[in-house]
Amino acid sequence: MTHVLENLDLDRSLQLALEELAFGQPTAVQQDVIPLALAGADLRVSAPTGSGKTLAYLLPGLQALLGDTLPTGGGTLMLVLVPTRELARQVLKSCRQLLAKSSLRADALTGGADFKYQKSLLRKNPEVVIATPGRLLEHCEHRSADLSGLRVLVIDEADRMLDMGFRDDVLKIAAFCPPQRQTLLLSATLHARGLGDMSAALQKDPVAVSCGDIRAAHESIHHQRILADSQEHKDKLLLALLQDSGRKQLVFANKRSTASRLADYLRHHGLRAGCLHGEMSTEERKAIVTRFEQGGVTTVTASDVAARGLDIQGIDTVINYDLPRSGDDYLHRTGRTGRADHKGVAISLVSAADWNLMISIQRYLKIEMEPRSLPGLKARYAGPKKMKSSGKASGTKKKTPAARKKVRARDSKAKGRPRKSAVTRPANDGFAPLMKKRREPDKD
Repeated sequence: MTHVLENLDLDRSLQLALEELAFGQPTAVQQDVIPLALAGADLRVSAPTGSGKTLAYLLPGLQALLGDTLPTGGGTLMLVLVPTRELARQVLKSCRQLLAKSSLRADALTGGADFKYQKSLLRKNPEVVIATPGRLLEHCEHRSADLSGLRVLVIDEADRMLDMGFRDDVLKIAAFCPPQRQTLLLSATLHARGLGDMSAALQKDPVAVSCGDIRAAHESIHHQRILADSQEHKDKLLLALLQDSGRKQLVFANKRSTASRLADYLRHHGLRAGCLHGEMSTEERKAIVTRFEQGGVTTVTASDVAARGLDIQGIDTVINYDLPRSGDDYLHRTGRTGRADHKGVAISLVSAADWNLMISIQRYLKIEMEPRSLPGLKARYAGPKKMKSSGKASGTKKKTPAARKKVRARDSKAKGRPRKSAVTRPANDGFAPLMKKRREPDKD
């Protein structure tokens, strides 16, 4: 990348770090965003997952600090807000790599970690802080975080922030920041609900930058589907896919309990498997990610907490044990493989109940999942017998029978008997008293 950025007046420490990291050709988002951000503009950026946007905002943000005289009073100068602990950890790693040749310091603040320890980190005045909104807001309210001198505010995966209910926390944090700052807002799409309102509240005349088709699946990923009959069948398919592979595999489930069960199941069959889900502590999650990076575990089963922000080199295969609930979720999950121009495989296990959802995902992302089966484990289910033109299953709805007239029990008992008059009057045999004639009311 250094030969592409040689025309930019970057700090010498950043140039040395980039040379040591040996980046290749810059991605589209890096080419579009870096010059605009270096010019100081507020930006609203949409870019697909795995597009290299982290470097696109870190590099100009760090240059803004290194290229200017820093204040002596301390306090955070660049803040990156992210929705998950995993993403915070990945951004911190990239940031420290870029700052390796400089004197600037970067730290992360996330939920689940010791609050007092984080206060001690802030007392060391790190110039760059990467944080999840909830925990940083706690520090702001306890006066342990100082954002009064902030120069660059980055809100990464802003659409995910809104989905997770962080909107109010983000706005409260922004209130602790000075208005004369640069604000970069990054999202998978510029059209997420509430994103325009957030931008209006935080930015001044932002420049919109859209990089690539957000809904376009990565060309470096081969998409496959395997039909399954039941949970037991899915378990056998998963074991067969993983058993003979020593490569890094990521398995997604829709529920935490399923991810945990699958990790136990795989370990029972001798695989080096770990689990990631939202109920685990920060230290537990960090330990699993480290072991995955270093090869201590070769398979990680995860809920969607790992779909965003998990940037681990060498993940060869992503397996959807449960099909994700939307095309966007599918895109984020499968984006954990096929990164940095490497090839990857995405395999989805599809039951009869998943067929229509699979068709919707394919149409939304304009992809075709290649049919695949495993020897000895071919499903009895071969797809719907009847299909609509869209490819979805054509249901055979039974005609609703005509509503029957409700028959009372006493009526059914009296069936066949002569019907009695509602009012039984005695027969006039000449001995009964005369009945008075009902008087009709006067008419006006």
